[in-house]
Amino acid sequence: MRLPHPAQRPWPALAAILLLAGCAEPGPASAPVVLAPAGLATELIQPQRVPLEHPVDGRVEAVEQAVLSAETAGRVEAILHDVGDEVPAGAVLLRLRDTEQRAALAAAQAARSEAAALEVEAQARFARIDDMYARQVVARAQLEQAQAARDAAVARLAAAQAALASARENLAYTEVRAPYAGILGERLVQVGEAVVPGQPLLRGYAGDRLRVVCDLPQELATALRRNGRAAIYVAGQRIEAAGITVFPEADAATSTVRARLELPAGTAGVHPGLFVRAGIVTGEATRVLVPASALIARSEVNTAYVVDAQGRLGLRQLRRGNSFGERVEILAGLSAGERLVLEPLAALEAIEAAGTQAGTR
Repeated sequence: MRLPHPAQRPWPALAAILLLAGCAEPGPASAPVVLAPAGLATELIQPQRVPLEHPVDGRVEAVEQAVLSAETAGRVEAILHDVGDEVPAGAVLLRLRDTEQRAALAAAQAARSEAAALEVEAQARFARIDDMYARQVVARAQLEQAQAARDAAVARLAAAQAALASARENLAYTEVRAPYAGILGERLVQVGEAVVPGQPLLRGYAGDRLRVVCDLPQELATALRRNGRAAIYVAGQRIEAAGITVFPEADAATSTVRARLELPAGTAGVHPGLFVRAGIVTGEATRVLVPASALIARSEVNTAYVVDAQGRLGLRQLRRGNSFGERVEILAGLSAGERLVLEPLAALEAIEAAGTQAGTR
């Protein structure tokens, strides 16, 4: 439905705004013309080139997300962080009972110590036999036998050291740690539950790297490849996509092409799983953009103080469009060549002063 031009709108809503602003006190039958005082900060209304966008729906997902699974068998002993917790990289999230793993580690340490002692003994015996063989005291067969025993002892020591490393690793697996700093999104086990290797335990994601996934018709995918620009709308704010990836192939079932729009790092108010609106830039158009701080918003009505071509100061009802950073699009209510007052309070004070002077005459 098209909204009427501000000049055609009913003005009770504006009167309510003036009353809230303290400007609706009864005045003389003929209100004075208020000229903009010198020094009043204004901005010349000049149309600007802005991107034309086609709206699409998208779903937020994390760029880095992971399901943490058990790498050893055990029973869940403690869950140290739960859903929604922000955790640093390397933080212990969940701990399994480690009785069996500690016993296996102790056995591996003992086996390694025994293998090391036997290796030292075999090395010493080989050194003695080698010396005796050099003096032709023993036969070559005895030297070869001592050498084989030494090599076997060295191999057993290497195997014992590998088993010890494996036992240590299995013990470390009883503590499930965060692979990177992020947020826990889901917990899949309870305390006391027995788990096996490969069983999912927790799901998490890096909250500082998010993107929006959209499925686009072919013409929009072509425009996105050509222009390389898109925006995401979060809490009424337009956020330019920090990075864009367009898949090379279309989905055979839907004939759509998937695109990923990366959000700038640290974007607030979005979480994985949310549905948001995105805009695919298809071209450019001329629009009027003004600072958002110059607008006076009451309910769904937006107004601003304007200085016209004759220098007269007045309150104007506006129709607001999309946001572009700290500026907003004005669809109706302003004309090129007029000046927008940047400090509404200063304009209000000027109008009140003019009304006071008129009332004392």
